[in-house]
Parts: sequence; structure tokens; C-alpha cells
Amino acid sequence: QVQLVESGGGLVQAGGSLRLSCVASGRTFSSYAMGWFRQVPGKDREFVSSISWSGSGTYYADSVKGRFTISRDNAKNTVYLQMNSLKPEDTAVYYCGARGGIYTSSSAGAYEYWGQGTQVTVSS
Repeated sequence: QVQLVESGGGLVQAGGSLRLSCVASGRTFSSYAMGWFRQVPGKDREFVSSISWSGSGTYYADSVKGRFTISRDNAKNTVYLQMNSLKPEDTAVYYCGARGGIYTSSSAGAYEYWGQGTQVTVSS
């Protein structure tokens, strides 16, 4: 079992930045690939970014490429999402997910564990 807790969301103006954190507890964090997804009411959970267990592989949705950066610190059991040049369309609840094994996925269904989410609101 893995427990995930996200933090760092908030209200920011367009063009601003936020850094989300996701702290994991339970089983060995380094055994899991991690992903960030986001969701708005009435829509499916959308892939944002993912990172392999070692951190050597990172992947991004086209909509955030060049603006967001994912990273992880296995010593701190934490994965981060640095979000720069935020746009109003980035407004959503952001969730981190954990997936056992070395491979990441852009499919929400591939992740076994989820946090409770953190709200990000970008005003225009």
C-alpha cells in the first residue's frame, strides 16, 4: 500500500508559477513510477507528466511541454511538478499517481494509487 499526499496548489495569475509536491509513504517509493494528472468537473482525468522510478525518464503532455518540469527525490519520497507560465486552461485539480514497476504510463488506469488532489486555479 502507498499513501500519497499532494500540496502546493493555489490561486495564481496567468503567467505565474507554482510547484506541486507529492509525498509518498508506505512501500519503497523508488519502486514506483510516478505521474501527475489533472481533472476538471465533467471531464476525464488528463495526463500531465510522468517520471520513471530512477528519474531518468520524463514525459509530458503536449499542452504543458516547455512550461512544466517533473522531478523526484527518492531520498525524500517526493515527486514535484514545477509549473511555469501558467495559463487559465491549466486550472484543475491536480493528482499524483503511483505505478509499480519501472515504466511510466500516460493512462490514468495504469496507476494503482492516488492522492486526494490539490486545486490549481489560474486567473486571467
